[in-house]
Amino acid sequence: MNERHMSDLEQSLAWTNLPVPDVLHQLPSHQQVQVVSWANSLVNHKTEGFDDLYSAISMIVKYIPHFMVIPLMVEYIRPQIAAGVCSKMSVDQATGYANDLPLIYFSEVSQHIDALMMAQILEKMKKHHVEKFIHYELQHNQSRMLEIAHHLNRHILEIVAKHVTLPEHGYDNSANPHKTVIEKIRMMQ
Repeated sequence: MNERHMSDLEQSLAWTNLPVPDVLHQLPSHQQVQVVSWANSLVNHKTEGFDDLYSAISMIVKYIPHFMVIPLMVEYIRPQIAAGVCSKMSVDQATGYANDLPLIYFSEVSQHIDALMMAQILEKMKKHHVEKFIHYELQHNQSRMLEIAHHLNRHILEIVAKHVTLPEHGYDNSANPHKTVIEKIRMMQ
């Protein structure tokens, strides 16, 4: 039973992308729920108005040429903030920036963008940029790339299949959250 509460706690705090402190696992489940609720309230309080700011920035940059925005973005805007702005853009506008961003910076930004939106961006990006991104992500963030792969069309999923190294066929994949997409990829290899 304690195992279930730990996974609930881990899942509740997954949005932080930070490990859950061991001390939280020692709390009874009702106290864990209270801590998670408090953490959510704290974050909401501290980030109030960010969505409006992200929307305003996405509107402003429409009128500034990419060659001016990209260097400023890379130099002065943290990837998580850039992702917030990106989430307020249309997929086409976000794709325009994605094609021009340096690979490592784009990778960092992509970690904070919804997997479905990332798939839509990848499907519209220039092919050579997509291939570089997928290859890099499979080397450095394979689980995240597989999360995005759940939403990819067949054409882009074939690029993933070309570059990914999957566990051996005898490996027990039943508990893997990416089981479905791994099976699709195996059929393409």
